[in-house]
Amino acid sequence: MDNDRIALPFHAGELQAQRLAGAAPAAAPIRTRMPEQHRAFFPLLRFVCAAVPDAEGWPLATLVEGPPGFASSPDPAQLSIAALPQSGDPVRAHLHAGAPAGLLGIDLGTRRRNRLNGVVGRVSDDGFSVDVVQSFGNCPRYIQVRSLAPVARTPGAVTAFGTGLPARAREMLAACGTLFVASASGAAVQGAAAGLDISHRGGPPGFAGLESGVLTVPDYNGNRYFNTLGNFIAEPRAAIVLADFASGDLLQLQGLADIDWAAADPDQMPPVERVWRFRIVRGLLREGAFGLASGLASEMAQ
Repeated sequence: MDNDRIALPFHAGELQAQRLAGAAPAAAPIRTRMPEQHRAFFPLLRFVCAAVPDAEGWPLATLVEGPPGFASSPDPAQLSIAALPQSGDPVRAHLHAGAPAGLLGIDLGTRRRNRLNGVVGRVSDDGFSVDVVQSFGNCPRYIQVRSLAPVARTPGAVTAFGTGLPARAREMLAACGTLFVASASGAAVQGAAAGLDISHRGGPPGFAGLESGVLTVPDYNGNRYFNTLGNFIAEPRAAIVLADFASGDLLQLQGLADIDWAAADPDQMPPVERVWRFRIVRGLLREGAFGLASGLASEMAQ
């Protein structure tokens, strides 16, 4: 697999984020093909996180569900998803061959997660595939352990909004302990480091504070790749998706991100190394759109 490792996996924004943080990864096993353990992991999942750009280049983020086995890897250079975003999901309209895509496979029960960034290969009536550009794993920290199971839901109202959030959206953000953030390298980046990425952020319920339409997200110690923050430097347009695991309500946001490198709070638990802020520009609240329910099995693992 060493021949599959990307020699220069980081773009200028990621390198700048590493310098500003004063930390660079000791090694970066980011590959052009999926290792066997990743190929065996994705078929275990009941949902994947997905990101694509909209018509104007803004990232869009969503959750795509299916029974175990719906995500599979026919070969190490491809991931196949035998499902599509729901018809009311804006991601569906922008899922087309040749589009950059970011995928995250995460098992909240075991705290395993693997990332895949690439290009949409095919789209059909029953699913889509992504050709691998970058494949890499993540550590299990900051994931709240939950057991997920399918549940019958009746999708409800779909509410589109701008900078003024509905009360239900504010409630979901106030209780949130798990969210997924999509970011992009921007058009100036070329080669293997270019494209979209979607990653997990977690903490105690309410860890991300909302004030005047701006979500403030603490940034903890991680893998030191700084993929998300590096993308924010290169391209501030970003997206967030989160689900209420009790009601199935799904919240999809687009906004502008910036980073406060000086906002460390080492006395918090976990210690906060910096924060990033997400100014909400628009969003979509889809009631009952997430078909998995869970119970919180333990406090956040660090």
